[in-house]
Amino acid sequence: MKLLVPPQSGSQQGITASRNRFGQYVRTRAIPVNPSTAAQGLSRTRLSTNSEGWRGITTAQRAGWSGLGLSMVRSDSLGQSYSLQGNQAYCSVNNVRMLCGLAAVADAPALSDAANIVTAVITLSEVALSIAYTPTPMPANTYLMVFASPQRSAGRAFEADFRFIKASAAAGASPLVALAEYTAKFGVPVTGNRIFFSFVAAINGFESGPFVTSQIVA
Repeated sequence: MKLLVPPQSGSQQGITASRNRFGQYVRTRAIPVNPSTAAQGLSRTRLSTNSEGWRGITTAQRAGWSGLGLSMVRSDSLGQSYSLQGNQAYCSVNNVRMLCGLAAVADAPALSDAANIVTAVITLSEVALSIAYTPTPMPANTYLMVFASPQRSAGRAFEADFRFIKASAAAGASPLVALAEYTAKFGVPVTGNRIFFSFVAAINGFESGPFVTSQIVA
């Protein structure tokens, strides 16, 4: 139900408050789904590994991450900006590094700005998923990270469920082929379905803004 009330986010008793592009709303609280998939297990393993790593670093190293976190600004579900705590900065950087196939780092790196993805042209069918992107090749030490949605109806215009599919090699050249990885997660693309994509550049564990688009399976 849509409401004209002060911004709210979260759950109380059986009601959840949130917002979307149409404004503030409340709904019946839903119990989170726990499918225990392989991908969910890997995500939890990364979080556990990074949390253990945070506990194992020195006080001086934690201070470095706390300083870095002040420069890492995010937006919450109400659109309000906030900076990260030291442990959040540590987990954020090292989670991105692990997705790119890199080792975790104990010392806080210098804040890096990843170049935004400028264009992305997707070739999508039951037997092909290829992304032609610019800039190409990616800058030195920069990876293209591909996130995608489950298959949706062609009439859908909004998507919030993006899951990691694949990362390119460092400074990889276009195009990036990701059919096998997508199929392993969501099944063979079905003609007429729409798939949403979010492309992010990553360097040294820091991400660019997302380039979001969609494509109907041909």
